[in-house]
Amino acid sequence: MIDNNLLWPAPPALREAGAREFAFTAEDFDRIRKMIHAHAGISLSETKQDMVYSRLARRLRETRSKSFKDYLALLDRGDKGEWEKFVNSLTTNLTSFFREPHHFPILSEHLKRLYGQRRSPLRIWCCASSTGEEPYSIAMTAVETFDSFNAPVSILASDLDTSVLDIAAKGVYAHEQAERLSAERLRRFFVKGMEGEGSAFTVRPELRRLVSFRRLNLLEPRWNVLGPLDVIFCRNVMIYFDKPTQHRILTRFAPLMSDDGLLFAGHSESFLHSADLFSSLGKTVYELTRRNR
Repeated sequence: MIDNNLLWPAPPALREAGAREFAFTAEDFDRIRKMIHAHAGISLSETKQDMVYSRLARRLRETRSKSFKDYLALLDRGDKGEWEKFVNSLTTNLTSFFREPHHFPILSEHLKRLYGQRRSPLRIWCCASSTGEEPYSIAMTAVETFDSFNAPVSILASDLDTSVLDIAAKGVYAHEQAERLSAERLRRFFVKGMEGEGSAFTVRPELRRLVSFRRLNLLEPRWNVLGPLDVIFCRNVMIYFDKPTQHRILTRFAPLMSDDGLLFAGHSESFLHSADLFSSLGKTVYELTRRNR
């Protein structure tokens, strides 16, 4: 996801003095905005010019491009490897274990109720997994709910950014990333070891087995996702899409969900504009609107 923190532009005097290594015009920025929107649905605001410059300047150096025009021409020629790096450069993954904690007791009760009714495995999709903290939090909740590492859940964790998926699949986290977890959860779900010179925590294999990681772009015409899904976590993703794009994605979520499935959104997201598809249960949790069941 794109970093939602405002990065203020450099003072005009610095720009005029040629402080930047590469010239970066309004036309360059406009082209980049259109390209990332078409490819990933992300809407970059005018305030993101400096962020875009600083991140893509690295790609110009790596590709030995002399200007942004040259670099964008490289993308226009369809270099798939560079397209992946372009997207990865413009996505920032802000996440933590049990972020927005009010959702996890709701998830636990939902899983318990559905399994009590069906006695069959439950399907969960976390569609913005970032570096893995969110899907592993879902997995920990499932293990705690059923008091077993053989919890009857299957968790698909996807993301657009391939670099964070690599981190997620390894499941190795620095001390500061895991410090918000209780001592009991650290003991039960992690193995403490060494990574370089600092202490690190590695997700236990028993927990990792509950999660499969896959690259997926929500704007792609086809998703390799099997339904019916009992839970979709799509948190802090939609804020980077415009309303028509949000509605298109929600339209594709609806037929993938079981009749009593739940959709979890981020604290600053609202799907009231798509009440024909999803109805709010409060606390940024949604269910299918009855006529869609």
